[in-house]
Amino acid sequence: MTEKPKRPLSAYFIWLSSAREQIKRDNPGIKVTEIAKKGGEIWRAMKDKSEWEAKAVKAKEDYETAVRQFEANGGSTANGAGKKRGKAGKQPAKRSKKADSEEEDESE
Repeated sequence: MTEKPKRPLSAYFIWLSSAREQIKRDNPGIKVTEIAKKGGEIWRAMKDKSEWEAKAVKAKEDYETAVRQFEANGGSTANGAGKKRGKAGKQPAKRSKKADSEEEDESE
């Protein structure tokens, strides 16, 4: 069974993928976190983002088509394939005896 298509990248991430190497060349020895920071600064300063926004729209359309094909071929998010992971399934943390005794003191 094939996997569900991954969500498309935003215009910013499409642009950053193409600009990452140039940012590295312009700033030798820059750290990964600093590349992202510098990329954000450049992106915010850009006046014309239409090229990247158009690519993002195309990527979203391609994604939606792929999802429709996936679902038409019997793919679904049933059986936990599309379930989000997180804290929802965890049991609440056990409380300490101190916390329980403080609550008893307050209720008296």
